[in-house]
Amino acid sequence: MLKGINPLLNADVLQALRAMGHGDDLIIADTNFPSDSVARQTVLGKLLRIDATAAEVVKAVLSVLPLDTFVNDAAARMEIVGKPNEIPPVQKEVQKEIDAAEGKPWPMISIERYAFYERSKKAYCVIQTRERRFYGCFAFRKGVLPPDAE
Repeated sequence: MLKGINPLLNADVLQALRAMGHGDDLIIADTNFPSDSVARQTVLGKLLRIDATAAEVVKAVLSVLPLDTFVNDAAARMEIVGKPNEIPPVQKEVQKEIDAAEGKPWPMISIERYAFYERSKKAYCVIQTRERRFYGCFAFRKGVLPPDAE
């Protein structure tokens, strides 16, 4: 255990988050997402896991990961097939965690299912959760930390 770090963030996840650079994508996926096969195509090349709900994992990750403020797609969700504007409870819960982490309302765009798969394959890494609700899949683009004020 470490002080000030969410205990869901295991060593493998922390190493990956630290290694990511500005503009790299992170995928947080539900249990139905083809996480292992997609993760093999990412920069990291292996699957990471956190045994918690999507909202809990997002809260933990965003406690240490800055979102990219230079793009409009730093937070994204997989849209429901045939219902792109519908937002299921799992996505509403994650939206609350994003807004809390950023301290303000933060836009989360929707991405069509197959386009989400393609974005995922180009990501730095994939974290699979124990989320069993459908459409608990999200993409986050890493931002930057400004220098300390002088």
